[in-house]
Amino acid sequence: MESKQVIIIEDDQEICQLLEIHLKDLGCQVRSFMHGTRGFEAVLADPPDLVILDVMLPGMDGLDICQQLRAQKVMTPIIMLTARSEEIDRVLGLEIGADDYLTKPFSVREFLARVKAIFRRSRMIQDQLQEPQSQNALTVGQLSIDIDKRKVLMADRRIDLSPKEFELLVLMASNPGKSYKRSRLLNLIWGYDFEGYEHTVNSHINRLRAKIEPDMGQPTYILTTWGVGYRFNEDLERS
Repeated sequence: MESKQVIIIEDDQEICQLLEIHLKDLGCQVRSFMHGTRGFEAVLADPPDLVILDVMLPGMDGLDICQQLRAQKVMTPIIMLTARSEEIDRVLGLEIGADDYLTKPFSVREFLARVKAIFRRSRMIQDQLQEPQSQNALTVGQLSIDIDKRKVLMADRRIDLSPKEFELLVLMASNPGKSYKRSRLLNLIWGYDFEGYEHTVNSHINRLRAKIEPDMGQPTYILTTWGVGYRFNEDLERS
């Protein structure tokens, strides 16, 4: 695995040191912060390839950090850690832009599997750009997608998307007419089978539609395949 830059924001020193050791074994370069505000400022100043983010922190808490990073267009993947086990905390973390979520205590093996899954998805996106059928830019109707720059325009107006919204759009726009089950989208975009979390896909699709669809009542780009899931309109003019 190529060297990746990772920032850990975790106020438990033992957990922090343990994660550092295993991430370095993967060949990652790691910086650690035990204070939320200082960790947030470090990510903002020099975004890494991955952020490991605890929820309960001094200064800014993890949910605030995640929300603020996404609001400031920092699209670095985020794995959230928490001692909380309630479903609402996990759902909230995913809804505000986290890529994955681990509840303490967790095994190092599971943690490393999640990290590797995120790095694999990053490589997959890059590999898609190397395939003959893939393009670095897609134009469909009035929608333009620059994959390299992670830039989306609607009739020349910039559309700001979260990382998951962008990945959903690229996946579906690259495969027009293909219907995806919600569980399949969870696996492809989030990397794991979050059983019972199909509503996370629904909410991301709804937010994506709100940003790109001229009429939410009659979608033009992302269509519903009744009884299955979603598909990208294959009848639109492409270039």
